[in-house]
Amino acid sequence: MSPAPHTQLFVGGRIYSASAPDATAMAVTDGTIVWVGQDRTGRVLHPDAEIVDLEGAFVAPGFVDTHVHVTAHGLALTGLDLTGAVNRDDVLRRVGEYAAGCDDAVIWGHGWDETRWPDPTPPTTDELDAAAPGRLVYLGRIDAHSAAASSALRVAAGSLDTLGGYHPQRPVTAAAHHAVRAAARTGLTAPQRAQARRAALDDFAAHGIVAVHECGGPDISGRDDFTELLATDHPVEVRGYWGQAVRTADDATALLAATGAHALGGDLFVDGAFGSRTAWLTEPYADLPDCHGTAYLSTEELADHVRACTTAGIQAGFHVIGDAAVAATVAAFDAVAAELGGPAVGARGHRLEHVESITGPQAERLARYGVIASMQPMFDALWGGPDEMYAQRLGAARAATLNAFAAIASTGMSLAFGSDAPVTAPRPWQMLRASVHHRTAGSGISPRAAFAAATRGAWRAGGVRDGMAGTLDPGAPASYALWEAGDLVISAPKDSVQRWSTDPRSRVAPLPDLADGTDDPVLVRSVHRGRVVYAR
Repeated sequence: MSPAPHTQLFVGGRIYSASAPDATAMAVTDGTIVWVGQDRTGRVLHPDAEIVDLEGAFVAPGFVDTHVHVTAHGLALTGLDLTGAVNRDDVLRRVGEYAAGCDDAVIWGHGWDETRWPDPTPPTTDELDAAAPGRLVYLGRIDAHSAAASSALRVAAGSLDTLGGYHPQRPVTAAAHHAVRAAARTGLTAPQRAQARRAALDDFAAHGIVAVHECGGPDISGRDDFTELLATDHPVEVRGYWGQAVRTADDATALLAATGAHALGGDLFVDGAFGSRTAWLTEPYADLPDCHGTAYLSTEELADHVRACTTAGIQAGFHVIGDAAVAATVAAFDAVAAELGGPAVGARGHRLEHVESITGPQAERLARYGVIASMQPMFDALWGGPDEMYAQRLGAARAATLNAFAAIASTGMSLAFGSDAPVTAPRPWQMLRASVHHRTAGSGISPRAAFAAATRGAWRAGGVRDGMAGTLDPGAPASYALWEAGDLVISAPKDSVQRWSTDPRSRVAPLPDLADGTDDPVLVRSVHRGRVVYAR
């Protein structure tokens, strides 16, 4: 005999629901939202429900981070975090102090950013050897596409001088970086990886994130770490993306089964990153005129992967940053759509990660194929503007075209937001604020659109296309977070035409104020699929 349904009636709150924008109550029966509305009506409709007093809390769908590297984020949390280093000497001092206090086989550091230093010279191999004699030292740049490495680690990585991106003293990039990173990974013990994963997942949970998309691959985390992560028991849901190209549908099916991945995409590199000068550009870098970046896949290889995954019924995707990389990727989708038909491609919900340099016409074409843009608003907050890293690398004019959220959304291309942790910290409210207050006028989106990209749009990017996930409407899974928040507002970016949304008659649900200088809401509790993710 089945147990009787159990209903909880949440009252006295502020519920973010498109179906009832002024709701103060929500009923949940056995893990599904069954009703939203006013307190008095809820008590009448659900007289036998367990009553939960929200005490004025703001209740919203739990956040989903569409691009993370769980173990790497955990290593930054538990190990050598270099994100605040103010110059090269500061990095070397931190390395020396860390080395003196630990006997780890590998000193794994992350987060240095030379573009913020008075002297933008990264640590050399000799300097690392002096700071930590004889030790395996891996110091990943903030974008995770290059690294300073000690002599001992370079020796462990093999014949680096035969690989692209090698330099004996300067940080390594491209294939040489992949080899050094792989050698550093082999020095991490299973307990180290487990500790890092737990720290990262706890950090996501503590900031209202109920699910993440792990972007792994042979040049990123390695198969062992990816498999261990997917088997980890934690209330934060992990959906795995494996970045390895395939040529046939049979190859795609076999690789998906072998890895346990949800899809074959994520950080499947078409190119690298602007900060490491490995993003693939049509015109050269402004601060290195003989450099156009690095191309890892050709248009033909991209088309093979899209065709194979589409035919096999598997979601595909790529890491795409530079304009030349975007052009090659769009051409690949064009070719596959011409062969298999746009609807067949669109049925898979393929996605592109970062896609920072996309133009309006390119976005329009990808929107026709149902391709989703998985983007990171904090990139613009950190590196946008006329004087920051984007402008240093590309010049102010090109920099101002990057991460154009409003232009992309206007084409109908779906947006999904994430952090790329550990590249940026997984702090959803800061991320939303960055997407609203874009450093380029006209590129910001409304708070409502930004919130959708971090919830409903993020579930859609993860292949959940029921129209309910990521909402608090009747019929949706009960995946929600309770926040202590100040006044709720309905607003649009100051340079947006979406001013209709500020009219109360539009029936748009209000959100916490994302104006500059406002405090982030404070998480009280979150629940995902009936399991408590976080409780203060």
